[in-house]
Amino acid sequence: MKKILSFILTAFITLIGFNAQAEDNNMTDKKVLVAYFSATGTTAEVAKNLADNINADLFTIEPEQPYTAADLNWRNDQSRSSLEMNDRSSRPQIASKVDDMSKYSVVFVGFPIWWYREPSIIDTFMESYDFSGKTVVPFATSGSSGMGNSGKNMQELAPKAKVFDGKRFPADASKDELQQWAKEWL
Repeated sequence: MKKILSFILTAFITLIGFNAQAEDNNMTDKKVLVAYFSATGTTAEVAKNLADNINADLFTIEPEQPYTAADLNWRNDQSRSSLEMNDRSSRPQIASKVDDMSKYSVVFVGFPIWWYREPSIIDTFMESYDFSGKTVVPFATSGSSGMGNSGKNMQELAPKAKVFDGKRFPADASKDELQQWAKEWL
């Protein structure tokens, strides 16, 4: 009787182990991209930590014309960022493209919060690719501002994708926090 119970227990533990291994393998079967725009380096750090911890490719969304400190002065209503954000049709050009967006099934898109939403360059990014059938997960950095309608805005720009609401992170978001959050889509 003890041998039978021992055999059943060993078989059960083995099955649990195989199941856990299969779940881990399923998480890595998806090809994942972390694409981000960072004006000051804060979002870049969070994006790099996220990509490292979920084994994702990393792509920097760089403006064709880099932003200067004067461009980013949100207190000046004539600064470049103010003008772009006040014109919903503004589409700042991006310096480079993702080599093959079709190979990704999950795309995390990171950005700083500007005027309670995604910067206009993110709108350019969303309109530059076919996101059909892809999962798109926004994430943002901000000291206190929420993401507003960023997920909804991005969904409208990529109607054949499944765009989630995403999450705002502080600059010091831990690697563990990022990894735990991202698991839902992997």
